[in-house]
Amino acid sequence: MDNDMISKKDLLALTGISYGQLYRWKRVGLIPEDWFIRKATYTGQETFFPREKVLARLEKILQLKDGASLQALADVFSPSPDNTSLTIEQACAKCAVSPAVFEVFASYLDVPMERDTPLGFDTLLFVRLLEQLLKEVDVDEGRALYTLFRTQYKAFQNKPCELIVLRKLGVCIGLFVRTPFEAVFEEDARVVVRIDVTAECEALKLLLL
Repeated sequence: MDNDMISKKDLLALTGISYGQLYRWKRVGLIPEDWFIRKATYTGQETFFPREKVLARLEKILQLKDGASLQALADVFSPSPDNTSLTIEQACAKCAVSPAVFEVFASYLDVPMERDTPLGFDTLLFVRLLEQLLKEVDVDEGRALYTLFRTQYKAFQNKPCELIVLRKLGVCIGLFVRTPFEAVFEEDARVVVRIDVTAECEALKLLLL
């Protein structure tokens, strides 16, 4: 069997969880339905999982399950947005984003942003993305990417997606893509940033638990 996959039997043995736990977590949405992959083997039909994804997910569940309800954890692992609202000061403390990035983000807005300005989940998510983007793009390019995020992200936010930034002849091009994603580009175009937005969404929800 492909090393990228792990059988249900091996998964249960490796993690120490029970069959009942596995399927209970599936029912409440902690483990996606499409990770349960039925394959024919010499012993008949068996269930397999994408190894890295499921092991990482189960590790997080086991770490968090005693401190949060299963429904709260299901909300964390859902790609849907959260209803959380934080001020900039709270966000700097909880979301591991530097005040300098909020200053850059504030320059993209038409209204002033104070330390006690409430920020919704999508805004907090973009600021986390911007922290990574500014390592490879300039402030004006970040502004264009904010426009992309503001106008197009809602069409992608309920599905696994990535934010990809290409550069060709010095020009920055941003795009959202649904995952899994594979593509080839022209020789003089290169990927300068590739961010798993679903993973960032999940990480932000974990910080806000």
